[in-house]
Amino acid sequence: MTKSRGPVLIEMETPAGEGPDRAPPVPDVIPGHGEGRAMQAVIGFGARPGSRLGRFFWASAGTLLGFVMSVAAWRFVEGLLAANPVLGWIAAVLVGLFVLAALLIALREWRAYARLARLDRVHTAALAAVGSGDFTAAGRVVDRLAALYASREETAWGRSRLAERRGDVFDADALLALAEAELMAPLDRAARAEIEAAARQVATVTAVVPLALADVAAALIANLRMIRRIAEIYGGRAGAFGSWRLLRTVLTHLVATGAVAVGDDLIQSVAGGGLLSKLSRRFGEGVVNGALTARVGVAAIEVCRPLPFAALPRPRVTNLVSRGLAGLFGSANADMPDGKS
Repeated sequence: MTKSRGPVLIEMETPAGEGPDRAPPVPDVIPGHGEGRAMQAVIGFGARPGSRLGRFFWASAGTLLGFVMSVAAWRFVEGLLAANPVLGWIAAVLVGLFVLAALLIALREWRAYARLARLDRVHTAALAAVGSGDFTAAGRVVDRLAALYASREETAWGRSRLAERRGDVFDADALLALAEAELMAPLDRAARAEIEAAARQVATVTAVVPLALADVAAALIANLRMIRRIAEIYGGRAGAFGSWRLLRTVLTHLVATGAVAVGDDLIQSVAGGGLLSKLSRRFGEGVVNGALTARVGVAAIEVCRPLPFAALPRPRVTNLVSRGLAGLFGSANADMPDGKS
């Protein structure tokens, strides 16, 4: 009996009405995505509390490493001086220049910490003056604010207006509200512009770059730069180590206030009704990461701003993201007045 060389048809029992043409489409949004994973990772990394044992370990390790490097450098210069005095003196000068540069960097970091502490002291004094209603204490806060921004050109007009109208105010709350309206308004506008730029950058990188960790790295760098710029705007320029400490402070404040998650109401108000269902998964992830970046920026303003919000409206994340992502994802809520942000 000869075997057939033709195709073999295997019939499968398929219920009527079911087939490949009736299979449900593959969903574009994968479960677990669209939640701003990049920004959630950044927030979790920055807000993770450090243990005393961990701080003690790294402090002792750094001290030991510095001591070993110092002894090694001393022995290297000493041996080179004995072998070749000219090369030994060159090495000694180079080591001295390195030590001088390290001291200058340490001095700059100390000054950066001092500037940030100065903003915190003014903020604490303002809260105490508002709570007690002490007009004298409020006047001291206003004096410290005027001295803090004495060299800032963008506050020149506000400082002149504050000096003219200060004598007409005899209430602590009214005096602090006047100082906030005259001195903080241009700084708030600059801070909002930084938040919008950072949200746009994070959203763009998330939507365009398909690499797994690229969005996390871009979000971390963009948020670190944004927080540092916001601190500089309010007069608290931070150094390299101060920027990391400020980032941890801002993210801890964000977690403590419970403003980490982004709900569907925020996304729909930013991107328009039902827009996320028409976009790809990466675009939706970009919008969420941009919204979380804006929330980090608002937390940075609350941490770095020397006066609490009273006379001026608090920035709203919805408006910040709407302007920041205007045109990027077809947002329809781009033109919002500054006073409502």
